[in-house]
Amino acid sequence: MTTPRFLQIHTLHAYTAALLNRDDTGQAKRLVYGGTTRTRISSQSLKRHWRLAEKDPHSLQTLAGYVDSFRSRELVTEKVIRPLRGRYADEIVNALEPAFQRLVYGKSGDKGKQSRQTLLLGAPELAFLAAGAEAIAAAAGDAKAAEKAVDEWAKDKTFKAMSENSKLPGGLTAALFGRMVTSDPEANIDAPVHVAHAFTVHPAESEDDYFTAVDDLKREEDANGADTIQETELTSGLYYGYVVIDLPGLIQNCGEDRELAGRVVHNLLYLIAEVSPGAKLGSTAPYGRAELLLVEAGDRQPRSLAAAFREALPHSFPVALNALAAQLKAFDQAYATGEDRQHLCTRGALPDMTPASLADLATWAAKTVKDAPDA
Repeated sequence: MTTPRFLQIHTLHAYTAALLNRDDTGQAKRLVYGGTTRTRISSQSLKRHWRLAEKDPHSLQTLAGYVDSFRSRELVTEKVIRPLRGRYADEIVNALEPAFQRLVYGKSGDKGKQSRQTLLLGAPELAFLAAGAEAIAAAAGDAKAAEKAVDEWAKDKTFKAMSENSKLPGGLTAALFGRMVTSDPEANIDAPVHVAHAFTVHPAESEDDYFTAVDDLKREEDANGADTIQETELTSGLYYGYVVIDLPGLIQNCGEDRELAGRVVHNLLYLIAEVSPGAKLGSTAPYGRAELLLVEAGDRQPRSLAAAFREALPHSFPVALNALAAQLKAFDQAYATGEDRQHLCTRGALPDMTPASLADLATWAAKTVKDAPDA
């Protein structure tokens, strides 16, 4: 067995008559691969749906050790300053806000929210800032004293200082998917979970759906026809997805807590397999589950199996499964990297492998964390 530095997760998901991920014109996102236009689901869309699947029994929020985080341009306004209003003099609170905006968002942070980046901060970091603001507000006699106190307090208050007493200072979201803070590079967190854009293994399949809305209270003498006439794009497809988990990086971001990292891997496998991205939920019900979930544990640089679909295939799960198996065999013969593998397959199986249940795969993947090397 190789030392499991990386987990690689490959999926095939099918969706019918859906609009999973839209571009700025409202059309389905696309990419050209192998000279053929495919339908695409962005990695940002996939991660957001996994991250926000709060009602799922395997949501990240259900994990023991979960720490919340918030992504916004208004973190200081809503989480640091608002709790002070009505409890301290307005002149003092109003003096604190621009000073804390600059501290968090950089020198232009007090110029309005459009001047700030959308920043991800963890609940411990926000609690640290809020406690500092509270202490200054309580001690300051006037606005000038409050502003001076913030400048003094902020001299050694970097994000690194905020993290000293917290295992997950940026919250679990940042621990998984990383973050960048331009105002304080030491606050940057490298993402141990790498997510590729999913794409159809076949040419894009789409049509414009013409639909109407009828006014139920329209009188007979009113004009005939629909009250609203619109068009939207619908697509169908079999998508190849690919995720890599850097296990030492994940363990490090989880405060060296391998038990927490193992629980994360366990739940993340469920989310990847079962949680669907999608717009227009009410009119398309875009819910699907992975028909194939292949998990590999190994110590060599990861490699996608997307090359199996460089030449567009027919829209057929057996054909896609055979192409993926052939690409896997070709890599094994050429590189002999020796990954350990488990897979779920709803129809058929990969050669020389016995399909397992999702529960078995998630348990096996979580156990690989304890054998992963240190960062």
